[in-house]
Amino acid sequence: MDATPELMGISAFGRLVGLAPSALRFYDDCRVLLPAHVDPATGYRYYAESQRDRAALLRGLREAGLALPDVVSVLDGPPERARQVLERHRRTVRESGRAADAAVRAVLDTLPAEPRRSTLTLGGPELASAVRQVAPAAGRDPQYPVLGCVLVEFDEDEVRFVATDRYRLSLRTLRPTAVSGPPGRLPVEAGALVELGAWAARAAEVTLTAGAPGEPLTVRHPGGSRELPVAGGTYPAYREMLAALEAAPVPVHRVVVDRAALLAVLTACGEEDSVALELGPDRLRVAGSELQAVCALSAPVRAAFDPAVLAGALEASVGPDVLLEIPAAPRPALVRSADQGSFTTLVMQVALPTP
Repeated sequence: MDATPELMGISAFGRLVGLAPSALRFYDDCRVLLPAHVDPATGYRYYAESQRDRAALLRGLREAGLALPDVVSVLDGPPERARQVLERHRRTVRESGRAADAAVRAVLDTLPAEPRRSTLTLGGPELASAVRQVAPAAGRDPQYPVLGCVLVEFDEDEVRFVATDRYRLSLRTLRPTAVSGPPGRLPVEAGALVELGAWAARAAEVTLTAGAPGEPLTVRHPGGSRELPVAGGTYPAYREMLAALEAAPVPVHRVVVDRAALLAVLTACGEEDSVALELGPDRLRVAGSELQAVCALSAPVRAAFDPAVLAGALEASVGPDVLLEIPAAPRPALVRSADQGSFTTLVMQVALPTP
């Protein structure tokens, strides 16, 4: 039988869907992608246009590294099973990538320091915004001077600004317009970085240059240049903490509420050590005030926070609304800005106040 307008030979179909004829034969043998017709005399395989979507999905799943049994579950199983398989594979890929990255970093740390400098270019207003948001989370305890810094961490894909005082952690991610040189981790004193942000905001672009360990961070724009000392010490392993939260998921209660209204209630708490948040169906009760919210709950849920710490996280956010993701205590809650997905703050829960 010859190919017809309705059927294609194995080579033509393979070119259409990006699969080699040998792969199509293999998937036929495995009963994953059967030809629409096989010539009984010659054994030639023929495929229909209607098989194109399945073949493209099969190719994509295999390129993503899924084992063939998992591919079959996605292609032919119920949607719930497909979702479970894909989520499990995504977690495995993330964990494998983190493990590989950690192993490579460990080897790199044993090599002689590279004489090369790293340079990255950011928008001046974006740099100022990132610093303004994360710096309030920096610590003020002289016993832990490194916590008084903002960690400026960068690689070829992104620049991360991180600050934590052990009770709150703020993270803002920026995409650089240009990067060259090896990745880096530079703890910079928070106050000095805030002053730099105000200066950098006047320029459309700024260039950051990091040298050898101990050398200052140099920031330049058309109006001049400044140098910021880089602190010593080891910054907390925030990535491991975030990875641990992802690896051990727990039920999370989500509520979207007016940021300014919640901030006003928390500010009115004064010197209170803790304040209880009671989540209910489309409402949030705080310190005797009931705020309208978007919250899908059948039964009330209570959680407690240091009002000053939670208020600080809200002040650093932007936009009229804020999303709170509150897991079971004692895990930290996530404060997300509805208008800026690249900014996230973790706030530790405290014991519920005694009635």
